[in-house]
Amino acid sequence: MEMLLLIVVLILLVLVLWAIFTINKFKRLDIKVDEALSGIEVALEKRYDMLTKLLDAAKVYITHEKEVFNEVINLHKGMSVEDLKAADQKMNNVTGGLLALAEGYPELRSSEVFVSLEEGIKDAEEHLQAARRVYNANVSAYNTALAMFPSSLLKGARLPRDFYEIEDHKREDVKISI
Repeated sequence: MEMLLLIVVLILLVLVLWAIFTINKFKRLDIKVDEALSGIEVALEKRYDMLTKLLDAAKVYITHEKEVFNEVINLHKGMSVEDLKAADQKMNNVTGGLLALAEGYPELRSSEVFVSLEEGIKDAEEHLQAARRVYNANVSAYNTALAMFPSSLLKGARLPRDFYEIEDHKREDVKISI
């Protein structure tokens, strides 16, 4: 009789420990899914902040270059010989200043802003894709734990989490206008 009671107590103890372990596993996986979702939000915020700043910088460079080219074109329109000499002198002054600036800052070129923009977009997208993969992996582990027997007996009111999927209009290529 004592042996039977001991076996029943051991079985109940194992069941209680299993239930505690399983419920804690659900909670741990749920927290990991929330953490991964937060990672997506951080990556989205990083992408927005970085792209906004890079696009603003690119717009400034484009505006500056457009003004310089327009000024050069306007200098040459309908000029007399004397005007051309004055414009030539003015261009020499501007060119000399640009060369001095370029010597002091050899890496200062507007094309580099676009290279930086391109690299920034690539980096932001890679971080975002990684965050999405981590989220979906955690959702998969959580949903699997909920569905697998015998853990599914203890899932209670827990519902499977949704995988990260993009909206249809976001499947199209983004058009960046500067």
